[in-house]
Amino acid sequence: MIKSIRNSYNSEFTVEKYEKFVKSLNDEFGINIEFRVSETPFFIDKDLKAKVNLAISNITSQIKSETFLSKIDKAVPENLKVPNEVPYADVLSLDFAICKDESGEFIPKLIELQGFASLYFYQVLLDQKFREFFNIPENCRSLFDGIDYDEYFKILNDVIIGGADPENVILLEIEPEKQKTFIDFLCTEKYIGIQSVCISDIVKQGNKLYYQKSGKLTPIERIYNRVIFDELLKRPDIKYDFKFQDDLDVRFVAHPNWFFKISKYALPFLSGVYVPETKFLHQVTEIPNDLENYILKPLFSFAGSGVKYDIILDELKAITDKENYILQKKVNYEPLIQTPDIPAKAELRILMVYFNGDYIPLNNLVRLSKGKMMGVDFNKDKSWVGSSIAYFET
Repeated sequence: MIKSIRNSYNSEFTVEKYEKFVKSLNDEFGINIEFRVSETPFFIDKDLKAKVNLAISNITSQIKSETFLSKIDKAVPENLKVPNEVPYADVLSLDFAICKDESGEFIPKLIELQGFASLYFYQVLLDQKFREFFNIPENCRSLFDGIDYDEYFKILNDVIIGGADPENVILLEIEPEKQKTFIDFLCTEKYIGIQSVCISDIVKQGNKLYYQKSGKLTPIERIYNRVIFDELLKRPDIKYDFKFQDDLDVRFVAHPNWFFKISKYALPFLSGVYVPETKFLHQVTEIPNDLENYILKPLFSFAGSGVKYDIILDELKAITDKENYILQKKVNYEPLIQTPDIPAKAELRILMVYFNGDYIPLNNLVRLSKGKMMGVDFNKDKSWVGSSIAYFET
């Protein structure tokens, strides 16, 4: 995107430097990162940066509207509703495919969004390591304008810990050390001092929750929630002492109901130049003749599970629970990042929080691909793909 920086980065790149970079990431906590780290960041120029900011503003203004909020209220399955919901998602991610518009200009297109935690802390470590091992210009920043790391951690501390004692705040997950994102949990503890706790280690007494810390039962006031319900439902072997549906004396960040509300379920209610046409499958009265230009997504799957990129008509017709799927117009990811072989495509996730009465962008993460989709299965045996970060020109 910024030709001079791209040319300089590629010319200075060596496999040896990359291997040392990945080793240093792994050595930070003495673990092996379970996802592929890309060889390169994504350098974004001022023009695309301005469009990303417009897209963020356009979409968040819709998300905050009473009309939108009334429509997504039905997203939460009755049997999974959690009491004591707050009126906003504490954390928010917007996923944009980088495409070209009809005039050939680069444009972000919203493909997914979630009111659920993402890699807010690992991306800090990734930024530090990229700058340590590669020449990242000073005028290229991963954080949004006006925010430095002191302010970044201050805001995240306010959102997640919220004035509580950090020992009374936990990151909740299913077997945290076995999750691919475990590196982010360790970074969370490093940067704001809250530890990850397995759901099976929680003790319930009355309507209060506790966990073991330094050999004593410690009360939990706030939960930075990383538990995904569909994963939990698939794990009958995991036994735990409470139900999310209990009326608990605890504050969830983000409240679990927002996992359902700000999700693929929300996409049909959003519109504008930055949002591809999306409909609930049960509301599609006439199946398009050009199904090759559409993608089928189950509403509440995670990490790309169940997504059909090449739709087969008979399979589409055979779906009985059509209300649990969306049909979305495909967007064409533009191969725009020059690599040693073929260009890579980019998906940009904007990491946001609800702070001082508004959704604000803080940081980002990037996934790079050379396959049909962003997932690992579409990028086997490829290089310069995987997890990365964007640097915005200032």
